Amino acid sequence: MKSERQPLRFHGTLRGVIERFGHLQRIDALLRQFPVVAILGARQVGKTTLARRLVARRRSESTIFDLERAEDLALLSDPTMALGPLRGLVVIDEVQRRPEIFPSLRVLADEPGARRRFLVLGSASPDLLKQSSESLAGRIAYHELDGFSLEEIGTKAASRLWHRGGFPRSFLAPSDVASLRWRRELIRTYLERDIPALGLRMPAPTLRRFWMMLAHYHGQLWSASELGRAFGVAHTTVQRYLDILSATFMVRQLPPWHENLAKRQIRTPKVYIRDSGLLHALLGLRTAREIEVHPKVGASWEGFVLDAVVARLGARPEECFFWGTHSGAELDLLVVRGRRRLGFEFKRTTAPVVTRSMRVALVDLALERLYVVHAGSRSLPLAPKVRALAIDGLHEELKPLR
Repeated sequence: MKSERQPLRFHGTLRGVIERFGHLQRIDALLRQFPVVAILGARQVGKTTLARRLVARRRSESTIFDLERAEDLALLSDPTMALGPLRGLVVIDEVQRRPEIFPSLRVLADEPGARRRFLVLGSASPDLLKQSSESLAGRIAYHELDGFSLEEIGTKAASRLWHRGGFPRSFLAPSDVASLRWRRELIRTYLERDIPALGLRMPAPTLRRFWMMLAHYHGQLWSASELGRAFGVAHTTVQRYLDILSATFMVRQLPPWHENLAKRQIRTPKVYIRDSGLLHALLGLRTAREIEVHPKVGASWEGFVLDAVVARLGARPEECFFWGTHSGAELDLLVVRGRRRLGFEFKRTTAPVVTRSMRVALVDLALERLYVVHAGSRSLPLAPKVRALAIDGLHEELKPLR
């Protein structure tokens, strides 16, 4: 069983405690509605810490299994026998190490009068953990946990969050050197231990080279054929590598939006390394200065702010798109919720302006509103339905849209 961890605290010039209350409240609500709740996210993103904070808050009977421990793994060799007598909240950490447990959870979840709830923690998506979606349909709810968000840590630490990324131990490291060392070790562990633990057979050096190459495509259109040629393998192979990195929460594939317009629209996704700190480590960037002068600085900032907007809106993956035409019009982020359409452009400038591309997107996509998120300090209207939004104002300005 994993030892209790203390609330994560800032080092250096920052003070305070990050409790992640928003996540705790949402998971609490899901546990009241569903017999099984899964917290999914990348390794070391804080799932175990969050689950233990939840256990401490509930102050009721609870049992925790950590499947990285041989003893707990052996206990669950017969899941029904081990879990059947338990009451209260049952936490199963690193559930991807024993995916065959899901059919047993379905049986236990269907027991009449059962006084238990299951909280399972995993580092792979439901698509990769097929047993969860197939065995527990209608009985399980998923909550995706990312690293620290801009909303959680505050805009005063925005540069630090962008440079180091949102993994708690990277962001909270006592120095930039220690932060980078931690991220490099995470990459090594992920490739050498976590991928094989999921039953995926591929050489760690091969996937590392692909991941590093993918970092140079961050914020660009995905082309399996082009990357396959550059990598010297079939396009189906690089697509499989990309899907694995996506399913383990390391890469975001932002799908294109297309509809019946009298224009040729782009139909391939964009790719982003999901954590900006990992992106910088993969690009070999050690300091803030190196980040600021690197050719990918604009794309890095775009991905960072895109994640901040998605988190603030609470947007689900199926609501998020980008849009582009072969004539050059494009939109960095389109959020579609029912009949509502919100557009976002990300400009690393202090003086944003309305472009022809924005006007085309506003009309062709029938946007309710278009926000130009920028690096300046002022939010102000730029044109009808178009507003310049300073990164410092994300929290308040987007609150009514959540």
